[in-house]
Amino acid sequence: MDQQSGIIADKVAQANFGAYRPEGPDNEAGPSTPGSAASPGVDHVPEKEEQQFHRPPPYSSPSTGVPEPRRIPNGPQRYPGLPVLDYRQYSPPMFDLTADSTAITSKAPYLSENANALSSLIRTLATVPPKPQVLIQGTRGRKTDFSVRLNLMSLLVPEDPRDRLDYMRCVGRDELAYRGGNEPGIEPELGAGEDGLVAWCERFVKDPATVKSFTMERVVANLDHGWLEGQIRSLVASIEYKGAVAVSFPVTHARVTVQNPDKVNKFFTSVTKLFSGKAKYEVVKSVWPFANARNGEQGRKCIVQNEKTWWEEWRDPIKYAISQKRQGWITNEDKLECIMESKGKGIPLVDWGPVEEYY
Repeated sequence: MDQQSGIIADKVAQANFGAYRPEGPDNEAGPSTPGSAASPGVDHVPEKEEQQFHRPPPYSSPSTGVPEPRRIPNGPQRYPGLPVLDYRQYSPPMFDLTADSTAITSKAPYLSENANALSSLIRTLATVPPKPQVLIQGTRGRKTDFSVRLNLMSLLVPEDPRDRLDYMRCVGRDELAYRGGNEPGIEPELGAGEDGLVAWCERFVKDPATVKSFTMERVVANLDHGWLEGQIRSLVASIEYKGAVAVSFPVTHARVTVQNPDKVNKFFTSVTKLFSGKAKYEVVKSVWPFANARNGEQGRKCIVQNEKTWWEEWRDPIKYAISQKRQGWITNEDKLECIMESKGKGIPLVDWGPVEEYY
């Protein structure tokens, strides 16, 4: 009876801890693992406890849950060296950027059918500035000796958002603008008490014209282009360049245009526009002042820095880039090299080629 009880106890132990297989000719030991074989003076480790030694850490186990989508923060983004802006507003959904980067356009149906949606979008897109630039080119006949650009957008956005002076305005009384026709005019006027932006959006939505568009323009105010151009031309003359010099101030990301969808197809729209014209609404501007007044006016305060300070910082990088006959942008890297390596100072006379190439 005691022998039978012992046998039953052994079977229960085997069921709980796994069968014990001693080493022998018929049971060769495999790779060494904790508790894989009995050793003299060492107790047998049960299989369940053995599995605990090999349990992978939590981070290596396979993922069974659905990962949470990456959350994109709302509002302005911060990038080192760039103005603090909500850069997503330069490429909103259902808009396309033109090849010259001057405008974004959309034919989303809801924007031509819902005045509140259109006005809300315009207010949002007016919170980011255009990208003003300086373009300096030197040519001789068909040959371009240099063509350099500088970005002036950072001069419109102060570090402290409370110092911003940008605002949105609608066309005023007796101001010439596209008010729903093919040509600019001073009519129609809004009624007394009407919200300018919403009222113009409602007129656009209700306009029965087959082809119509609504445009918001971003503009720069109170930047003295004439003073900057004079400084640039004097600088180019100082390195004895004899070719034709052109200085311009192009602005990209300057327009937002909403157009009603094509009624039939693009060809039909083009033909209709050719014969019946296009109803244009260009009555809203997002104004980004460089300063609160024009250069020379009393009490003038610049958003970031005045034209003279900017010129003193960029004069040497511009001079060096032109002397190297560059075709492209002048950036902070050029300014850093001028500060650290004195580039742009003591530049020898530049060999611009034979005199006959000027004609």
